[in-house]
Amino acid sequence: MVLTAVDPSSTDITPLIHHPVLWASAVGVFAVVILQSVIYFKAISKAAPAADLSRAQVAGSVRSGAVAAIGPSLAVALIAISLLPLFGTPAVLTRIGLVGSAAFDVAAAGISAGTQGAQLGGPSYTQKIFAIAFAAMTIGGLVWMLTALILTPIMSKGDAKLRKVNPAVMAIVPTAALLGAFFTLAFQEVLKSPAHLGTMVASAGAMAICLVLAHKFRLPWLREWGLGVAIIVALSAAYFMTAA
Repeated sequence: MVLTAVDPSSTDITPLIHHPVLWASAVGVFAVVILQSVIYFKAISKAAPAADLSRAQVAGSVRSGAVAAIGPSLAVALIAISLLPLFGTPAVLTRIGLVGSAAFDVAAAGISAGTQGAQLGGPSYTQKIFAIAFAAMTIGGLVWMLTALILTPIMSKGDAKLRKVNPAVMAIVPTAALLGAFFTLAFQEVLKSPAHLGTMVASAGAMAICLVLAHKFRLPWLREWGLGVAIIVALSAAYFMTAA
């Protein structure tokens, strides 16, 4: 593989987003994930007899889990495809495909680019801006993981105490926090233009319809596929509103 010279001021980010170092890092991450999966499967096989599970039951559980993961995986794939022009295949594979959150990563990249007076995907999106945005995504994800590692044992003790006092609190607080975070991100987007607002409304409507149909007709798979459907509807709405 030939290494292409990197020019921080160049708007051609292709040599950087497909840099061999990023590909090697992505391959290393996936190798670790595959190794972990092999270890887990072996642990399941060893623990199955103690839980009175036959090989057929274990195989059925694994198969059910694989089928149930198709819907969310397709939703992630759709998100990844839409982000490939911005971040490239290695970055998307490691951030969105494994340990990242699309909403968080895009927000982090957008904020970091904004500090340099640039916009993601715009004429000012140079190799330097990509490097800054990717660093922000990576550092944010690292802190996220370390925080979860350190605070989870501590918060689990507080969770147990709060559940004894009022079990409803721990059901309301996490939901409220997520709603507040995603509402803030969405509200920032809808203020940009009528097209942004229309895209948001179309996406929310599609997701609402999927959830209502899934509940009414008892179609759990539609609940999982709802995110992918909402993304397709949003992309279509954005295309027609901007093309008009």
